[in-house]
Amino acid sequence: MSAALDLTEALIACRSVTPVDGGCQDLIAKRLQAIGFHTESVVSGPEDFQVTNLWAIKKGKSGDQGKVLMFAGHTDVVPTGPLEKWASDPFTPSIRDGMLYGRGAADMKTSLAGFVVATEEFIIHHPDHQGSIAFLITSDEEGPAHDGTVIMCERLQKQGQGLDYCVIGEPTSVDQLGDMIKNGRRGSLSGKLKINGIQAHIAYPHLGKNPIHLAAPAIATLSQTEWDKGSEYFQPTSFQISNIHAGTGANNIIPSELTIDFNFRFSTESKPEHLRERVETILKDAGLDFKIDWHLGGSPFITSDGTLASALRSAIKAETGVLTELSTTGGTSDGRFISKICKEVVEFGPLNATSHKINECVIVDNVEPLKNIYRRTLEQLIA
Repeated sequence: MSAALDLTEALIACRSVTPVDGGCQDLIAKRLQAIGFHTESVVSGPEDFQVTNLWAIKKGKSGDQGKVLMFAGHTDVVPTGPLEKWASDPFTPSIRDGMLYGRGAADMKTSLAGFVVATEEFIIHHPDHQGSIAFLITSDEEGPAHDGTVIMCERLQKQGQGLDYCVIGEPTSVDQLGDMIKNGRRGSLSGKLKINGIQAHIAYPHLGKNPIHLAAPAIATLSQTEWDKGSEYFQPTSFQISNIHAGTGANNIIPSELTIDFNFRFSTESKPEHLRERVETILKDAGLDFKIDWHLGGSPFITSDGTLASALRSAIKAETGVLTELSTTGGTSDGRFISKICKEVVEFGPLNATSHKINECVIVDNVEPLKNIYRRTLEQLIA
C-alpha cells in the first residue's frame, strides 16, 4: 500500500470546487501537526466567495530557520463539467487500467499528497534537519486568485518570513514523469479595446464611420509587430486577439462601436507599461477614437538553473532516470506571487495531459516516484 496514493484518494474525495476547500486543508494540517508543524488557517474574501488558506512551518534543529524550502499548491479544482460524460463520479477516486481517476487527480491533489508524505518520510529519517520546511496551500488558484496565495505572500512579507526555495506542485510533466519542470512563467496583460465610429444606414456609408474598417490597418500592425525577441528561457512576447464584436445583429447598419479583447503573454524582456504605450501609439497613429481598459493578470518570473532547479533535476534523474527540460511555457500560476518573496521558484508535478478535462487522471505508478522526488529534493537542500 502507498501512503501517498491513499492520501491522494482522500483529497480527491473532498468536493473542493473553487473556492471551496472541502476539508482538504484540514486533512493536510492534521498530518503536518503530527510531525511537529505549526499550522495556521486564514480565511479571506467576501462572504459569498470565501477562500481558505493554510500556512504551516517546521523549523530546523537549532530553532533558527536556516534555509527554508516551501511546498506550495492549491486544493481547489475546476468544475466537473457534465457528470454524464465522466466514466465514474469525479469525486469518487477510481482506479482503472493503471490510472487513478477523479477531479483534481492531476491538478493538483497528487502533488499535495506527495508533498505531505515526502515530508513525513524525510522527518522520520532526518529528525535533526538543519533547514526549515513550509507549506502554503490555498483554495483560490483556479478562481479569481484575489484572496489566496497573493494575500498570503503579502502577509508573510509583512511578518518578515524569508523563503529560499519553493516547489509548486503544478502538473508539468508532458510525456513521462519528470521530463519537464517550469522555472518561470510568462506574464499576462489583457486589454478591452473600444473603437468609436458613427452609426448609419449601410446604403449611405458617407453618413457614417465604420469602426471595423477604420481598425483593420491597426489590427494588422498589432498582429505583425515584434514586441521583443524573447530570451534564453522565454519565447518572444505574443499578442493575440481573443474576441471581436460590433453591430446590432442587423445586416444593414454600420456599427457605432467595435470591441476587441486581446492579450499579451509577455517575457521578462518586456514591461507591461511599455506594451501599453506601444499599443496606444499604434492606435493613435492610425487616427482612431478609442479607449482601452487594461488588466495585468500577472508579471513574468524566472528562476535560473541554480540550486533549486539543480536539486530537483538531480532528484528526478536519480528516481526515474529521466533528463529534465526547463521550460516557461503554459499559462500563469501562483508562482507569479511567490516569486516576489522567494529567491528560487520552480513547478513540478505529474503529467498534465488531462488537467481540467473530463475523466482527469494520473498514472498510479507515478504517484510513489513523484513523492520520492520531492523527498530527495528535501534531502539535498535542508537535511
